[in-house]
Amino acid sequence: MSGDHTALQLPRGSWWDWDVVEWNAGRLRLGSGHDLAYAHHLELVFADPVLVRCPSSFHDPVFRAPTQQEVRLVADQAGETPSVVVAFEADAGGPEPASCLIAAGKLDIVEGTVFRYWREPATGERLAPWVRPPGKR
Repeated sequence: MSGDHTALQLPRGSWWDWDVVEWNAGRLRLGSGHDLAYAHHLELVFADPVLVRCPSSFHDPVFRAPTQQEVRLVADQAGETPSVVVAFEADAGGPEPASCLIAAGKLDIVEGTVFRYWREPATGERLAPWVRPPGKR
């Protein structure tokens, strides 16, 4: 999704629960599924995030094209308009939906099972970054 400021299109699935799986200087990874207690099945991986305005967990996001004002805000703060600008409203537990905005150099949409507890992953499965074998830190 490079240079695209249209509404984000997700693959078909039950993407109700969302949270931040990983966030560092080079990457923001959001995980999603119908219930995040044990696993998630979709990740939005933003490379080189320059602006992140979203809660650490949220529900039922409605993705939309960013407004011209939001794109200008990102450009003013980052010094240029990044390749990816994603906007959405989501239920973050408050009385009103949270208005969210993420700008980054690149976005990858990754499907697959990512377990949030220790187990030996089968082919095509992964473990969340914080999961360690028993007795390991």
